[in-house]
Amino acid sequence: MSKHYDRTPYLVTFTEPSSFKDTYAGPMGLVALEAHLLTPSAGPGKTVVIFMHPVGGGAYLPMVSALAKAGLSVIYCNSRYRGADSALLMEKVVADLGACVRDAKERLGFEKVVLAGWSGGGSLSLLYQAEAEDPQITETPAGDPYDLTAQKLIPADGIMLLAAHVSRAITMTEWLDPSVLDENNPDQRDRQLDIYHPNCPNQPPYSDDFVARFRQAQIDRNRRITDWVKGKLADFRAKGLPNEEYGFIVHRTMCDVRWLDPQQDPNQRPPGTCYLGDPQTVNNGPVALARFNTLRGWLSQWSYDDSRANGPACAGRIRIPAFVIGNTADNACTPSHTRRLLDGFQSGQATLREVAGANHYYFGQNDKLAEAVAHCTTWLQEQGLLA
Repeated sequence: MSKHYDRTPYLVTFTEPSSFKDTYAGPMGLVALEAHLLTPSAGPGKTVVIFMHPVGGGAYLPMVSALAKAGLSVIYCNSRYRGADSALLMEKVVADLGACVRDAKERLGFEKVVLAGWSGGGSLSLLYQAEAEDPQITETPAGDPYDLTAQKLIPADGIMLLAAHVSRAITMTEWLDPSVLDENNPDQRDRQLDIYHPNCPNQPPYSDDFVARFRQAQIDRNRRITDWVKGKLADFRAKGLPNEEYGFIVHRTMCDVRWLDPQQDPNQRPPGTCYLGDPQTVNNGPVALARFNTLRGWLSQWSYDDSRANGPACAGRIRIPAFVIGNTADNACTPSHTRRLLDGFQSGQATLREVAGANHYYFGQNDKLAEAVAHCTTWLQEQGLLA
């Protein structure tokens, strides 16, 4: 295995008509994506593995550089929303990924592309491939025109889902604090569902009945927010303000029975933790999913019923070879996510491998990282994708 590679930062740019800006600064109608090309010392080869995450920032993730050290050409491309997802539209991120794939093929000259969906990049990659094989989307969930069918997205040749979750909307809903009764006053809560409160009458290990009630209350809260969002947009449009936006906060979004009860979706994760640290702290902190929002961003990313980036549903629309890695100590994407993704594919289409004891990022686990990379390269060779 070569340990050396070259890292080349570059930009992917394209024009896109827009009636308003949803990213900071820059000229109207120009999209610029920051990308990194990692080329192994043996040369670029004919196949490239492409990573993109909706909100980006993963160019130095352990898996990205480890694949390059293993002799693979790798691109990590940030979406236009890199680092700021309050106004993020999944449909536009699909277009961003499409621009990166096209650039890799037409300018860089790679013959084969394999999508690598890491964490939240999994459902993005699946939505991209579904729209490339079976284009359907012509508008955003808010009803604004955005025609992915006209993009002529280039289908990938294979897809790898690496420590991936099923979707932003479903994952956030499963982490949404169901005890909140008033979005404008998050301290008004249902004590029966307030699992972080020391006097909550329901304590781990949780009963099946309580978990069912908890899960339904999470979905109900998501739908209440969505109803409010749609009403707000309708009011703006009725006033002749079709491009008007509104920023808002969703409080308490890291609350899951899985964090406190290791019998829920069990694996080897440390009890009482999540991938961002202490879940009770994260529940109110600034880095939890969906904390800062816009109306259109909510519908596209976080609405349980409206977001199109549903990983298992998109998997059912694609036909390329698929590879799924689950980390058995993952404290973000727990085993049910891996199973749901795998089950979304046609029978026999996807290969599953698990890395025992691996955490979400392989931080401090070079041996687990090497095992995951070996699984990837073996699968790529078996599929004839290491041209």
